[in-house]
Amino acid sequence: MSVKNIYLEKKGHVATIVFNRPGKMNSFNHDMLSDLARYLDGLAGSREIRVVVIRGEGNVSFSTGYDISELSQKSADRHDVMAVVKTALDTGLSAIENYPYPVLAMINGYALGGGCELALTCDIRVASEKSRMGIPSSKLGIVYQPSGIQKVINIIGMANARELFYTGKYFSADRIMEMGLVNHIIPEKDLVSFSYELAGEIAENAPMSLRGLKKIFTVMNNNQLLRPEPMQEIHTLIDDSYRSEDFREGAAAFLEKRKPVFKGR
Repeated sequence: MSVKNIYLEKKGHVATIVFNRPGKMNSFNHDMLSDLARYLDGLAGSREIRVVVIRGEGNVSFSTGYDISELSQKSADRHDVMAVVKTALDTGLSAIENYPYPVLAMINGYALGGGCELALTCDIRVASEKSRMGIPSSKLGIVYQPSGIQKVINIIGMANARELFYTGKYFSADRIMEMGLVNHIIPEKDLVSFSYELAGEIAENAPMSLRGLKKIFTVMNNNQLLRPEPMQEIHTLIDDSYRSEDFREGAAAFLEKRKPVFKGR
């Protein structure tokens, strides 16, 4: 019997969605993000489930984002990498945003790149003391999507967002708490119990209140669109970055665990 890369569990008013690729640091692919959306869409009609917890299998990684090995293969084949990745990520992230009840990210270990953004799309983040978060797009030769940058700015402010994106660093638990990337840092042994106690506390509240609050937060968060002219210029920069030699070098260096040598082209 094959092992599912993502699966769903339910207990009382709380559902749990688990990224189940521990051998790949719980990195996700198109199918996993589609299944994430399918699970959340199915739960949206439930009268019982009022909170969803998202976590990664094992104790090493929440998710390191979109599988970089798939990205590098698509780049080598000259496919439109940006469109493939953006479509897949938008599918999963939009499902979290549009799910009518709160979603909690339980982070144990690494939450990087798209995995970091996915955690930030959740309403609340609880992390263990060994967690690391970051978006290393600048180390991969990628210009990050403005929607993701805006999301980070909304949560941690402009100054911290600039440091996070410009350095591409993996920030330690103390720093991610200081920056405001997470709501709570918990000892690893208490992470599960604390996360589900918090989820249970939320789930005990009035469903109509939770739905109304989630809708208000989502509408306010999304009401920050850029004008068409600068957005077109930004999309050109993003597209160029995915087609560049630097992106291929950054992806290769990541897979080979070495420092990239960028040439600016």
